[in-house]
Amino acid sequence: MIEPPSRPQPEPRPLQRPEPRAQAASAPSRPSAFVEALRGLRVWDPQVSALPLFDPATAPAEPVALFTAWFGDVVAAGEVEPHTMSLATADEEGLPDVRTVMLHDVDARGWHFASHAGSRKGRQLAHRPYASLGFYWPLLGRQVRVRGRATVEPAEVAHADLHARSTGALAAALVGHQSEVLSSYEELERASEAAWARAEREPDVPVPSWTAYVVEPDEVEFFQGDARRRHVRLNYRRADGGWITELLWP
Repeated sequence: MIEPPSRPQPEPRPLQRPEPRAQAASAPSRPSAFVEALRGLRVWDPQVSALPLFDPATAPAEPVALFTAWFGDVVAAGEVEPHTMSLATADEEGLPDVRTVMLHDVDARGWHFASHAGSRKGRQLAHRPYASLGFYWPLLGRQVRVRGRATVEPAEVAHADLHARSTGALAAALVGHQSEVLSSYEELERASEAAWARAEREPDVPVPSWTAYVVEPDEVEFFQGDARRRHVRLNYRRADGGWITELLWP
């Protein structure tokens, strides 16, 4: 028999990949309960209290006078702990650090505070003697920011400062070891009990590590909040032995 001629086989077609489907836009995730709680908070609600007006044209020629006036206002308004402030420093690598400390005085030289020389902030100030201070007084919607060189006061100033304060302050200073690693809370309790007893027994005992500092300002900014976000920012900047003032956009 004669075999019929073979038909040519069609060349195999390349596999067709399915067209990618357009991905449906994912619905935005719902904010967490924490974020919703944050968004529900209000700042400077005019229905609760009216913020004072601040006309920068009436500001004094130097910042200390304005600071003491504002401080008197917030004390009269009932602000809680208006003498506490944020103190920002930087370590040897330039990394920032911040904590809350107590204002001890303000005068023509600057803003005063104290701490142990061996604490973290004391070590940082010894290496980089510059600091920033921040005050926030929410009752009146006011902030004050201070930036400048941190200078160490004489030892007798630190001694007088510490012993003008409470027995508890002296006892805390006597405990020492600030910023060091603590092995247990019981160790702190024992050290605190001993320090309290000594502070009561020797009210004039010296604490060599206690150090007084003053931040001598190069800049001081005063911020008056406004419920419609038209905040007033007045900046004092040291120049030619005096001060110049300038308004800043909020």
